[in-house]
Amino acid sequence: MKHFRQFEPFIALPHLIKWLPISFVVGILAGTASAALLASLEWATDWRESHRWIIALLPLGGFLSGWIYHQFGRTVEAGNNLLLEEIHNPKNIIPFRMAPLVLLGTDLTHLFGGSAGREGTALQMGASLADQLTKILHFKGANRRILLTAGISGGFASVFGTPLAGTVFGLEVLAIGKIHYDALFPSLIAAIVGNQVTLLLGLHHTPYRHAPSIPTLTIWGLIAAIIAGAIFGIVARFFAQVTHQIGHFFKAKISYPPMRPLIGGAMIAVIVGLSGTTKYIGLGIPTIVDSFLTQLPPWDFAAKLGLTALTLGAGFKGGEVTPLFFIGATLGNALSLLLALPAPLLAGMGFVGVFAGAANTPIASTLMGIELFGLESGVFIAIGCVVSYLFSGHSGIYSAQRIGLSKYSAVYLEEGVTLANYGREKVEPKIDLPDDDEERDSIATAKAIRTNSILDE
Repeated sequence: MKHFRQFEPFIALPHLIKWLPISFVVGILAGTASAALLASLEWATDWRESHRWIIALLPLGGFLSGWIYHQFGRTVEAGNNLLLEEIHNPKNIIPFRMAPLVLLGTDLTHLFGGSAGREGTALQMGASLADQLTKILHFKGANRRILLTAGISGGFASVFGTPLAGTVFGLEVLAIGKIHYDALFPSLIAAIVGNQVTLLLGLHHTPYRHAPSIPTLTIWGLIAAIIAGAIFGIVARFFAQVTHQIGHFFKAKISYPPMRPLIGGAMIAVIVGLSGTTKYIGLGIPTIVDSFLTQLPPWDFAAKLGLTALTLGAGFKGGEVTPLFFIGATLGNALSLLLALPAPLLAGMGFVGVFAGAANTPIASTLMGIELFGLESGVFIAIGCVVSYLFSGHSGIYSAQRIGLSKYSAVYLEEGVTLANYGREKVEPKIDLPDDDEERDSIATAKAIRTNSILDE
């Protein structure tokens, strides 16, 4: 073992040489796919807004999307949760058809007027395209896990224009409290290349206004930021739970899958027709931008939350993240009426804070906030993301996400449990870990001995 440590730098070089070209290819695939997604969503959104009568056909669009997946996409219907399951428990190469199917399904959702995002589509396209390299490279085990993780990072970075956040998101989203750093370099390269490819293809990301002035962090400012973060986390938890419950309800009451988005689409179309506005459907980018510029109605976040939960719960395709940006930015805007922080700053904190709580990715979300809103607001953004992560509890938008380490030192949770199983109360948390330092050390020593014995074998 001692001799091995002396040669570690010589192992690092082959690792870089091996993964540099592979990650470069993954980034090209993910960036190209994201460019196609962004271009098609822009067209779908513009066409819908200039032909609003098509929203009345949302039930038909939902049935068509559901029928296509029922006929051709049953093996990939789980979407992002399938990606996480394959990384944790690899079984089969993700079918290539996941990429075109999710692209088509997402475009149909936005064209007809559903409320959804784009991140889920980008992740699924990036990872499914990357996994096709598994056939060529004959990857198994850790190598395939790294390849899929890089695909997720490339997809996230290229669709949002945030390479640093994309890098960490691919690592952080797999398990709460645990990161596999062996995928760090491939994820970084895939994220950087993916973002650059999207830009080179002429696609541009939405610029958001930075807060014109960042207040000095005082004790009252710190308390206000913590209160905001707690609210972001509670709303994130509520969004995840409502979306999952609506999904369970539709599956329990409607046995034929294509009928679920048809009925859900009819409900959404009626709601949009009665409200007389389309600001709560689609991506909602104009309202997100406005949240940094002017005071918005304080109920905007709730309206978007409800329509998005209904859209995704009914089985429409798309992502959760951009709607979470909408929910967070408008919620932060509303909180500026109560908290002594500028509205643009709170909007930026909410933009990434609600996402941090819902996806359980506080580090990636903080980096995203810094990339989008500037380093000056970084401290406030970090507070909002971390506190939101704590207050969202062990819940989230990805039911296949696993628990690597409990969020709270006083609560022990079994490693490897999925959020779906934890949410169904199949796992009982154990409160009050041993306080005695010697007992804690003995547990850690036992784990270390067991790990070393496995390595020796």
